[in-house]
Amino acid sequence: QVQLVESGGGLVQAGDSLRLSCAFFGSIFSSYFMGWFRQAPGKEREYVAGIVWNGERTYYADSVKGRFTISRDNAKNTAYLQMNSLKPTDTAVYYCAAERATGWSAPRRVSEYKYWGQGTQVTVSS
Repeated sequence: QVQLVESGGGLVQAGDSLRLSCAFFGSIFSSYFMGWFRQAPGKEREYVAGIVWNGERTYYADSVKGRFTISRDNAKNTAYLQMNSLKPTDTAVYYCAAERATGWSAPRRVSEYKYWGQGTQVTVSS
């Protein structure tokens, strides 16, 4: 059974950086697409970024493009989300997600990911 554990959230000021980590357990990490999503209070969970199994292709929501970077280390069974130039609008609970890799494009919809972490809170003050 796949398990995902996020870490690295916290309270920062606008303009600061944070790096989130997602530790993967229970299967072969390199066989999975990985994604990051976020959910702000009162809003639906939204896509942030995705990465294919070998890290060669990455995808981003327009709202974070140029500021966030998704990466993975298959030797450490860990995915990362580097967040720079944080804004108050980035405040949310951030979730990592995993889906067994089929094809060449990482999914973008919540419904397309089977496994989810518990989430980590990111709060950006102005």
